[in-house]
Amino acid sequence: MKKSYILFTAFIALTAGFLGAAFYGYFFKSTAIKGSNFINVADNNIPTVLTNSGIPKSAEFVNASETATQSVVFIKTTSTVEYQSPFGGLFWDFDPFGRKGQASSTGSGVIVNAEGYIVTNHHVIKGAESIKVVLNKGKKEYEAKIVGKDPSSDLALIKIDEKNLSAISFANSDNVRVGEWVLAVGNPFNLTSTVTAGIVSAKGRNINIVKNQFPIESFIQTDAAINPGNSGGALVNSRGELVGINTAIQSNTGSYTGYGFAIPSNIVRKITEDFIEEGEVLRAFTGFEIKSLTSNEIMKLGFEKEPLKISEVLEDGPADKQGIKTGDILVKVNDHEIDGRSSYDEYLAYQRPGKNFTCVIVRDGKKKTVNIDLIGAEENEKLRMKGITRSTYLGADFQPITSSDKNRLRVESGIRIINIKRGGAINQIGLPNGFIIVKFNGKAYADAEDLIAAMEGSTGRMNIQGVDANGSSRSFSFYRY
Repeated sequence: MKKSYILFTAFIALTAGFLGAAFYGYFFKSTAIKGSNFINVADNNIPTVLTNSGIPKSAEFVNASETATQSVVFIKTTSTVEYQSPFGGLFWDFDPFGRKGQASSTGSGVIVNAEGYIVTNHHVIKGAESIKVVLNKGKKEYEAKIVGKDPSSDLALIKIDEKNLSAISFANSDNVRVGEWVLAVGNPFNLTSTVTAGIVSAKGRNINIVKNQFPIESFIQTDAAINPGNSGGALVNSRGELVGINTAIQSNTGSYTGYGFAIPSNIVRKITEDFIEEGEVLRAFTGFEIKSLTSNEIMKLGFEKEPLKISEVLEDGPADKQGIKTGDILVKVNDHEIDGRSSYDEYLAYQRPGKNFTCVIVRDGKKKTVNIDLIGAEENEKLRMKGITRSTYLGADFQPITSSDKNRLRVESGIRIINIKRGGAINQIGLPNGFIIVKFNGKAYADAEDLIAAMEGSTGRMNIQGVDANGSSRSFSFYRY
């Protein structure tokens, strides 16, 4: 009896064990396959983190890499450069022993249209006399022509004579989140079709690398490795969709040190569409200039985000006609809340001339909504050049300041200096572009021609008093025979 009881008990225990194992395998193992953040041991016994969809992260990266690399091309350029001899600079600007030669460089590009259109960085093809494109698929080489260049965004569009190419899909860069996984695809150090992984480290970065009168800088920062040769390549999400165009690195060595920057895909899409459809970039302008507020000003005004201050209003421009004034605080445009200079510049880059632009401003603590019609680059330039007088001898343009400038600077008159030419007298004196001359040799001038005549005709010791583009008072003293 005792023996039968023991056998019966063992049978019950074994049965319970088998049922428990089956129960665990059915519920918990299937959950690991379908669920998120669980670890599953793959066939090669290497743990793989699973995504919310149940697809292994490594498989997602493989799929994204295979998709993106078909759309990323290798770019080779050649140009003529001047090589300076050790005697360069001894004979003014003439180097009798200098010589010219051919220089080559490489970069990356992304196919954005199946009909042969490829986007890259402006600095990749700048000054190039020959541009060759090598496709990843088949390694076939093509001669490319430039469709359009936009130095203000550091983007360019080129085209090869081929059809049915693997054009990349665009993601909405507004929806990209900090911490999101991304892949950088390009050709660093001539290593074609290289893929590196990282995350989005930050958005809306302004790193002051675009040297242009109207720069657009609102970079996506990533720690995916980007090196020389990656410029113009693709930054893609885990689905292989274009998030941005890799453009720059922050480094003291010239190689990757942890910080890479990409132009957001929404800017890329707008500019490439402009080139294809219009033949040029349609930049929109408001008729006013803005500047960032200090942290103390933001705190004093009680804002949670970073609004912008209207620093200049072009006379007779769209903003001026609708009553916007210097000193107004810009908090919102259309449905977009302002959160820093980069945020505003990026949003304005999406706009086209002729569109209505709703500005919400704060003046004397009260909100006001103003509707203006955006203007194009040509009309904006005419407004900016209004009243300008050029001096070839001094090497600069002179423009009387507006009434809003006078109120802002609390001066009765002033002449702004712009378009300073290298080697001219103004350049040699050291006056910065945008400097406003309030007094020359102790005298104020309201007319640009009078100031030019006085400066061109003076000799001996001279003194200039004024303010720079940031509103800081400065003076310059010099002597001319």
